[in-house]
Amino acid sequence: MAEGVLKISSLKGKVSDAEWQARVDLAACYRLVEIYGMADMMANHISARVPGEEGTYLINPYGMMYEEMTASCLLKVDHQGNILTKPDFGDLNYGINKAGAVIHSAVHHARPDVNCVIHTHSWASMAVSSLECGLLPLTQTAMRFLKIGYHDYQGVVLDEAEQESLVRDLGHGEAMILRNHGALTVGRSVGEAFNWMHRLELSCRAQLATMACNSPTAHVSKEILEETWNNYQPGTRRPYGLMEWPALLRKLDRTDPSYKN
Repeated sequence: MAEGVLKISSLKGKVSDAEWQARVDLAACYRLVEIYGMADMMANHISARVPGEEGTYLINPYGMMYEEMTASCLLKVDHQGNILTKPDFGDLNYGINKAGAVIHSAVHHARPDVNCVIHTHSWASMAVSSLECGLLPLTQTAMRFLKIGYHDYQGVVLDEAEQESLVRDLGHGEAMILRNHGALTVGRSVGEAFNWMHRLELSCRAQLATMACNSPTAHVSKEILEETWNNYQPGTRRPYGLMEWPALLRKLDRTDPSYKN
């Protein structure tokens, strides 16, 4: 075992093939969120529904960095936030982040169409979440989020009473700005949720760069904004993530395939 690597027994062959694949994809997503500059050390969370097991999902152990996530280290929890399965972390005895349990349990319970939920505190999403104007449709990428949801800040998300307003504000959409907090995206697959978050992050960074120029922005008509938004919707195009996810996994395999452990 290399220095600086937690020794965690592999779960491969000890869980269903479908769960193992979900674990591999989720661990890959954590690594990619780190690579693309959207991680917050051990904070934040990404979850994936366990295929074939009603009311359960996988999520990170609170205390591990995104860059060291593996398929076997992930916790299996239920919609009440109870840990059903976890590896032996020794004296560290990592558990679940309470805020993660509240947020992810709410979304997975309310949205059976969702198989992955990503929540970030990137510098760009936090900055845009603090702006009264929110996310502006300044670029083609940002126009995809023309009708993004917003959830007002109510403190650290520790109270299950907030779950109702969380899922109401997300609605049937794929992305939401958590005011004064960060961002959240969902998808029918891990690759789709990552695609939504990656593009939301780019939109936030582009807006902040544009605003920093302190110069008038180019105007786009309401009709074009609506047309562009519609072109990005699930009903008018193939699902997001299908094309790039295999390539992203190859990227990880070229650099550090340990996410599959």
